[in-house]
Amino acid sequence: MEPIQQHTGKVYPLNRANVDTDQIIPKQFLKRIERQGFGQFLFYNWRYYEDGTAKEDFSLNEEKYQDATILVAGENFGCGSSREHAPWALEDFGFRVIIAPSFADIFYNNCVKNGILPVTLSEEQTQELMNRAEAEDYPLTVNLEDQTVSDEYDFHAQFDIDNYSKEMLINGWDEIAVTLTKQDKIDEYEEQMR
Repeated sequence: MEPIQQHTGKVYPLNRANVDTDQIIPKQFLKRIERQGFGQFLFYNWRYYEDGTAKEDFSLNEEKYQDATILVAGENFGCGSSREHAPWALEDFGFRVIIAPSFADIFYNNCVKNGILPVTLSEEQTQELMNRAEAEDYPLTVNLEDQTVSDEYDFHAQFDIDNYSKEMLINGWDEIAVTLTKQDKIDEYEEQMR
């Protein structure tokens, strides 16, 4: 995974609450076993008509959001089933950071395991970021080391994250990589067992 210490990117505002994992990546696209290739199906039922043509009225299809890397959404983002394909789709599309007032627990953990930084801010702060991103091309900086979110104007907010998740994201580790940091102890144990 790619480490995240600080990320600056354009914001995409998804002004919806209770976005579930089936809305993020519909079930008919869960046939792949590798993690790549899911981004094209992100929010598929909102982005496309049945014939596959893009819906003009869904904001992610607008040109100004095509290279957004920070998603700002409503409360309870990632609810529903525990499918890990949801963060795979978000990451494959290009999102590195998701900001919301709250997340479903399993989705939050799946984000961390797949290199996406989930940031919890208040409803007021989240709505302010959405309003700014709807009004103009809006870049934001998320600093994981300092646990801050800021823009080039006057927005500044702190966020909490547990130490384990922070260390995984800063180092670009998944759970296998965390285990391998103990390789010397694993080798020592195996040697003793011979």
